[in-house]
Amino acid sequence: MVLRRAGLASLRTTFAVSFAAVAAGVTVLVGFLSYDAAARLVRVDQQSAFAEVVEDLQDEVRHNRMTPQDFSSSEPGHDIVRPSRTDVQVLGPAGEVVDGGSPALPVTAEDRRIAVSPVAGLAVQHKDVDVGHDVYRIATVSLGGERGDGQGAGRGAVQVAQEFSDTEDLLRELQQRTILLVVAVVVAAGLFGWWLARRITHRLRILASAAEDVARTRRLGIQVPVTGADEVGRLGRSFDRMLGRLAQSEEDQRRLVQDAGHELRTPLTSLRTNISLLRRIDELPPATREDLVDDLALEARELTDLVNELVDLAAGQSDAEPKQRIDLADIADEVAVVARRRTGREVVVRVSGETTADARPAALQRAMSNLVENAAKFDRGGTTPIEIAVTGPERARQGGRQGVIRVEVLDRGPGIAEGDLVRLFDRFYRAADARSLPGSGLGLSIVREVAIAHGGAPFANRRDGGGAVIGFTVGGQG
Repeated sequence: MVLRRAGLASLRTTFAVSFAAVAAGVTVLVGFLSYDAAARLVRVDQQSAFAEVVEDLQDEVRHNRMTPQDFSSSEPGHDIVRPSRTDVQVLGPAGEVVDGGSPALPVTAEDRRIAVSPVAGLAVQHKDVDVGHDVYRIATVSLGGERGDGQGAGRGAVQVAQEFSDTEDLLRELQQRTILLVVAVVVAAGLFGWWLARRITHRLRILASAAEDVARTRRLGIQVPVTGADEVGRLGRSFDRMLGRLAQSEEDQRRLVQDAGHELRTPLTSLRTNISLLRRIDELPPATREDLVDDLALEARELTDLVNELVDLAAGQSDAEPKQRIDLADIADEVAVVARRRTGREVVVRVSGETTADARPAALQRAMSNLVENAAKFDRGGTTPIEIAVTGPERARQGGRQGVIRVEVLDRGPGIAEGDLVRLFDRFYRAADARSLPGSGLGLSIVREVAIAHGGAPFANRRDGGGAVIGFTVGGQG
């Protein structure tokens, strides 16, 4: 029980882990691509905005003769160079800080070189500059020379800085939320996979339980309550049909053994009695001795016939003989030749229609022989011929499939009582007027098994004018 539960739990775990793995893979891929695209868009947008501010500043100082005082934070009218999250710091002609930014921006030697440059609009940029606890991008733009012609000393420079750390903070927060979303999706997928696996394996657990019950109790009559039109439902129905057929096979075996044991008791009892008389054979008169030996020979023959027919019946049920394309009329001719030699009776074969089919020739020959021997046994002393009639359809059907072929054996014996027609093909069944005749009661049972194995059925009727018509059909084989 522990192993069974562990196996089912493993199956459920496999479903859940597989579901979670697929969901994780898809979510991670989508999350990574989404985050990467969003980060690129945000960074590009920030860089474009900063580049636009620097370009506007360069255009302004090139077209207007501007001094550091024009960009002073106390000078009205120049807040346009201070957009959101942008810091401005003004440098004097020597590169000194004239109007500090908030926070104060670092000034490098390159920035001072730009401040003393006589050319207006020159710019130098610094990326990822740490200012306090934040990260900035800084651009320094020169204001140009005194005369405006590129001659003389420069008037200073303007430093424009844009904070990027808050953008990165925003992206980090987006990254964290994406990771949390991925984790949530994976957990949800795992739980859903577990629920789905439990739902799917529920019917499999029923099948497993039924199989274990059969193995433990050896009872094949267990009903498998599995429904559904999917593969699991089909498996359940197939398993149920398999159990039904196994149960029927077991019942047939049990009944065959019981019936065979019952039938074997009579000849064995008679043999034991006669063997006990053999101990006093010297005391018996000659006529009694002859009767005893004849009785022993008869019982031995009947016991041999019974065993042979049991073997034939078991062989017919095994379906070990391969099917082949044969003509049932040819088999009827062979049976007639053998029957004439064994019984000395005239046997006539009548054939009409298409009589070829895919069948097992040895099994059909055995079935026909049983019918002819049965007719000869019940029509002892008869003078009219025993007839074998093989009737098929007028022509073969389209697609290579044959119609039903009918095999009949007709005699002029005493016929069949109405009450015997129903049980005539049962194993070991013998009519009241046949119990004094030799035989085991298995001959017609073999006929029934052969007919069923070939998609047909046995039949028996009373013949007009006296006698019987006993035979079987062979179903269409493709």
